[in-house]
Amino acid sequence: MAVKQTAGRTALGEFAPKFAELNDDVLFGQVWSREDKMSLRDRSLITVVALLSQGLTDTSFVHHLEAAKANGITKNEIAEIITHAAFYAGWPKAWAAFRLAKEIWNDENDGEDQKALYERSMIFPIGRPNDAFAQYFTGQSYLAPVSKEQVGIFNVTFEPGCRNNWHIHHADNGGGQILVCVAGRGFYQEWGKEPICMTEGDTVNIPAGVKHWHGAAPDSWFSHLAVEVPGENGHTEWCEPVSSEDYAKIK
Repeated sequence: MAVKQTAGRTALGEFAPKFAELNDDVLFGQVWSREDKMSLRDRSLITVVALLSQGLTDTSFVHHLEAAKANGITKNEIAEIITHAAFYAGWPKAWAAFRLAKEIWNDENDGEDQKALYERSMIFPIGRPNDAFAQYFTGQSYLAPVSKEQVGIFNVTFEPGCRNNWHIHHADNGGGQILVCVAGRGFYQEWGKEPICMTEGDTVNIPAGVKHWHGAAPDSWFSHLAVEVPGENGHTEWCEPVSSEDYAKIK
């Protein structure tokens, strides 16, 4: 899934359009998006160390620290990464990096702080625990109605590792569902096909009758709007859970 970046065009689109294009379309749109070659987590680790070694502590370094956290690097790991790099890059550079990292990872004292910080990262609320459908989920999920009139729209949030069972949206005519990722990173998979990674802004159209599941990555919260497509005699058939073995194979 391509990494979407517009910072270059926003900051330098008129002044240096070619640089902006290379930044947004090549560096992020191509290099960062090659997850089949290297994970986003590993790319974040390499980038943080490279910037730290140069003594860069500007907004770009802050952005890459935030991205590293979003891509699964924990507080303990970033502390160890900076400590290790200090012996090669320089002690003062490590001190400068730690001052920024403390601000970004200061919420990892407990799970409730992580939840609150994640909720502040998106415009929709997490909502209440999704107890009514808990039997169809592995892990904890949350539900926040966005619209119940004309078309049903719900913000569904999955804690890291949480996913729903395989299921099918049935309808005699029309029906189905649309998923729009609003925060975090997760997966969508149709029966017999490879999983699709979803990040903020990604959309999936699910026709009626298609067996599928969706949920969070193991190391990331995940939220999507679930849009109910109107149909005749619509209902959901819940099937078997996604096995731990199959889920663990997803990269």
